[in-house]
Amino acid sequence: MTLEQFTPEEGQVARRYEYDDSTVMAVDFGTEEADASVDVVDDTVIVVLADDQYEIELPDTTENPHTFIKNGVLTVELEEER
Repeated sequence: MTLEQFTPEEGQVARRYEYDDSTVMAVDFGTEEADASVDVVDDTVIVVLADDQYEIELPDTTENPHTFIKNGVLTVELEEER
């Protein structure tokens, strides 16, 4: 799944912010998903929310992705390769 595949019908709001040397992606799963977990395996972000699991493919040009989830909002910070 890519960031563009999150839809309003699914209930998530997804945004992508481009900066000179990094990209930040944010997905709002809602505050009822406060005890979700997130992990990065290879080039995939895996989010587990109760009985649901989401996988977000990361671009090949990223290094050291940083992920965290707080109050139901997933944030993925990607540094561009230099």
